[in-house]
Amino acid sequence: MKRKITENLIRWKGRPSGRMPLLVYGARQVGKTHIIREFGKCHYKNVAYFNLETNQTVAGYFSDNIEPERILRFLEAESRERIVPGDTLVIFDEIQFCPRALTALKYFNEQTPQYHIIGAGSLLGVAINRENYSFPVGNVDSLIMFPLDFEEYLWALGEEMLCAEIKGAFDKNEALPIALHEKSLDLYRQYLITGGMPQAILALVETKTLLTVPDVQNKIMNDYIADMAKYATNTQSVKIRAAYNSIPVQLAKENKKFQYKLALRGGTAAIFGEAIEWLNFAGIVLKCERVEQGMMPVAVYRDLASFKLYMSDVGLLTMKSGISQQAVLSAGEIENTFLGSITENYVAQALRNNHYGLYYWTNEGTAELDFVLQKGNDIIAVEVKTGARTKSKSLNIFVTKYKPAYSIRISARNFGFENNIKSVPLYAVFCV
Repeated sequence: MKRKITENLIRWKGRPSGRMPLLVYGARQVGKTHIIREFGKCHYKNVAYFNLETNQTVAGYFSDNIEPERILRFLEAESRERIVPGDTLVIFDEIQFCPRALTALKYFNEQTPQYHIIGAGSLLGVAINRENYSFPVGNVDSLIMFPLDFEEYLWALGEEMLCAEIKGAFDKNEALPIALHEKSLDLYRQYLITGGMPQAILALVETKTLLTVPDVQNKIMNDYIADMAKYATNTQSVKIRAAYNSIPVQLAKENKKFQYKLALRGGTAAIFGEAIEWLNFAGIVLKCERVEQGMMPVAVYRDLASFKLYMSDVGLLTMKSGISQQAVLSAGEIENTFLGSITENYVAQALRNNHYGLYYWTNEGTAELDFVLQKGNDIIAVEVKTGARTKSKSLNIFVTKYKPAYSIRISARNFGFENNIKSVPLYAVFCV
């Protein structure tokens, strides 16, 4: 599957100077190992791949002297691959299982910067933020890999030309022909079911039916639960699972602010704070924080006590919630309030894929704006609607008070621009 991160990898490889070892973060099953190995296969003469969770021989070798030339000669012998600067890509997969390998990246950067090295790991964020790692600050580059966004999903379905039409309409604020608009909405609703996990999309492509997708998603979810038990203490894992399992319930409320009591009776921030950070660092939830002011810089106005949690993949939320595929595909014909929560989760995922910080705004209990974006020096108000009805008191209150550069209304309506509001169809959020 074609992925946008490949362009970042190509740019990293092509830097004439200043290239450092690269760390690729991301949740389990988003395709990190596959895309990195494919990148190596396509852009290098050879690849030296090492999984530091399963290959204890290599992991153990880092426990002694981590002088780069010594390590490289051992890696050549172990992989039976010549490691040549510029011609060979060295991959350390699941690098979080070998803290000394992570530390060694500092010396690779300082002493042998001519070698091309990538480290990756599913729980890399958790390990770095919670263990006593000697992290090579200032000596590594980093990339975050997410599930496929809707554009990548369309690529996987062979709909590149439709992507080009959507992008053109977004840039020009011109409505798509109604047939393309309706087709795009249908594919968007299908994406709400499959989500962006590569294996779920592959199941759809290979079987040509959505009925096979939940089985794949359920396996991914079980892998996540297993990680919670394996890589946290027993006490921590109980809290992590409780917080994660409560997300559909949290999002079903009219006030979607995370409430600890919905995860566990008597739950508090002190009890669940560490568990929520574990989920966040693992990349399997998206944290959207409340801001008290709609001004730049938006991050300094965060209310750290108020936040929403979304799942990092909307397909997993759809599956875990138990909503029927028929209800999702028939959006607009069947009344279902939880579709609004699924839609918000989809938008949060799309915005995060485009590297926006996730923030929402409320005033003193009378208005709530779904997302507040900062783009350069501009603040942009974002309102999300499931269908084509777009009236909103909250957006009007925010605009009157803070006068953002412009507003974006995401809905089932076609493209347009009126009253300083850019109308963006649900299927075009990847363009924002």
